Amino acid sequence: MKFKAKTKAESKIPTSSMPDIIFMLLIFFMVTTVLREYEGLNVFLPQARKIERLESKRHTSHIFISKDGLISIDDKIIPMENVKHVMYDKRVSDPQITVSLKADKEASMQLIGDIHNELREADALKINYSSKTAAPL
Repeated sequence: MKFKAKTKAESKIPTSSMPDIIFMLLIFFMVTTVLREYEGLNVFLPQARKIERLESKRHTSHIFISKDGLISIDDKIIPMENVKHVMYDKRVSDPQITVSLKADKEASMQLIGDIHNELREADALKINYSSKTAAPL
């Protein structure tokens, strides 16, 4: 003798509120996401009377030089010997790259000159020296 099941259990997942949940998650991530620019080292830039902005941040690599002699390329601390290699790799991957040199106003000129020579050897000849505007006289 065989018995037949009177009721069949159905297992459905309700999807009517799924767009609301996705929309709330999207808003949450948009609000909590922080877009940051390069922070680099704690550098106090020298002042200049007349400055020009870079045309594009897209093809820019930032080099920070602290007064203590630390060198940071795109938020990574690099020893002096590796500056040429890192910048050569960046130059090969992006031929239009401009180097934005942000040196502390108390950094030694010997260090800045050495970095300039390393950039010359890496064929990174487009250099921008960053400063901040001076107060009007």
